[in-house]
Amino acid sequence: MAPAVDLSTLPPMDVAGRLGRLRAGLAASGVDGLLVTKLENVRYLTGFSGSAGMLHVPVAGGAAVLLTDGRYRDQSAAELAAAGVDARVEVAGGPAQLEALAGLVAGGARLGLEAAHVSWALEERLAGLLAPVELVATTGLVEGLRAVKDEGEQARIERACEIADVALAQVKELLLTGCTEAELAAELEHEMRRRGAAGPSFDTIVASGPNSALPHARPTARTIERGELVVVDFGALVDGYHSDMTRTLCAGEPPDDLAALVEAVLASQRSGLHQVGEGVVAGEVDAACRSSLTEAGYGALFLHSTGHGVGLEIHEAPAVANGSADILAAGSVVTVEPGAYQHGRGGARIEDTVVVTATGARVLTKSTKDYTL
Repeated sequence: MAPAVDLSTLPPMDVAGRLGRLRAGLAASGVDGLLVTKLENVRYLTGFSGSAGMLHVPVAGGAAVLLTDGRYRDQSAAELAAAGVDARVEVAGGPAQLEALAGLVAGGARLGLEAAHVSWALEERLAGLLAPVELVATTGLVEGLRAVKDEGEQARIERACEIADVALAQVKELLLTGCTEAELAAELEHEMRRRGAAGPSFDTIVASGPNSALPHARPTARTIERGELVVVDFGALVDGYHSDMTRTLCAGEPPDDLAALVEAVLASQRSGLHQVGEGVVAGEVDAACRSSLTEAGYGALFLHSTGHGVGLEIHEAPAVANGSADILAAGSVVTVEPGAYQHGRGGARIEDTVVVTATGARVLTKSTKDYTL
């Protein structure tokens, strides 16, 4: 097994500057502080990669405080120091964390909560414990910052894409041997780990024959036959950052109707990629893909949105979807992944991860889109 990716070979991320940018947004939102409970947002702001923790960020009057438990006493301190983050760590277990939080916010009149990530039960506990502090629902304060990736983030995603590209090239000829969907998925994930990935970005999809008409099929013990379409959707994980790529493959030549389906999806994806660029409304990328498939006669077979942002989560802002009003910014990383799925017969999807630039899209996933082996 190869060692993990040597992060010293990648540009550094500007983790230390993120709290300052967040505080500017907090002041405009009318809160005195924000309780960050979504772990990906905690990691983005501090570099802390543990599985339990929350971050209190005051607008003014002191450092941010990461609250975590004893399992992460040493790790949290080391990760925050390595990132150069102006925050301190308080280690406490269970109820003691909330008591520590109460001490931090006692002087603040309005505390923002991440509305999309706080359970009803936690909100009730906080309301009782922190009264008379007013709890204020906020949305997208950290996610809005995360939508544009700095050079270090882009480099990590690009390295994850490179690992996935090489892994697919190494294992795809297994399709010629009559392997099963599950065997191909397992070999692909093993190859990504062998080349330095921390793991797969998500559960790998390998779907063949009629299963390829199921957009999120799970790999099965089904043997892949020659002439069938095989949808392979997968990604690699590097330093918390994801890649995402789909290729449709075939051992041999597919029947004419399925070849026409794949060609239509390829043309649709090209239309979407050509639409990507700084200042473009994300819904227009989706519309370009959808229009292309409709003109080819497959519009009714496009069953999902065209894409999504990629970063610390495999699905994050911006949304590249029908009617999305999100504006693509230079530095955002998104997927373009149209598909068409004919029930009981077969389906195709082609996906690239791209960086939005001032002049278009920089494609990070390089695997060939030639689908026959």
